[in-house]
Amino acid sequence: ANEDGLIEILLNPPYRGRVPDAAQFARRNRVLLLQANDDEPIDVALGILPYEAEMIARSSTFEYAPGCTLRTCSAEDLVVQKLFAFRERDRWDAKSVVLRQRDRLDWDAIEADLSPLAELKEQPEIMEFLADLRKSND
Repeated sequence: ANEDGLIEILLNPPYRGRVPDAAQFARRNRVLLLQANDDEPIDVALGILPYEAEMIARSSTFEYAPGCTLRTCSAEDLVVQKLFAFRERDRWDAKSVVLRQRDRLDWDAIEADLSPLAELKEQPEIMEFLADLRKSND
């Protein structure tokens, strides 16, 4: 895939970079930080780690609008991504997913994928938060 070409295409209307030199930031950090015309922030991940490859394999397509199909991650992977980011808004989003999905979540899969990421960040509070979310769902 031509990553640089994709970056350049996405850094044109209706999108713009959210940081100075967004293309260089994306190459260095593996995420392109965009802003849509309506000021909605969009993060486009460029990396493909083993977890990300597995996440893509578990993803499914969703017809957002007639003729516009998007690939979306599973609810479990969304919880993992949100808790890995672990900002206040992300924790709220993870709670929202748990409320909507209830007993359909594969908690063991979430824990298995999130645990090494939390260790990498040296943030054990991520796993404590997950445990609390799981208890509140029981």
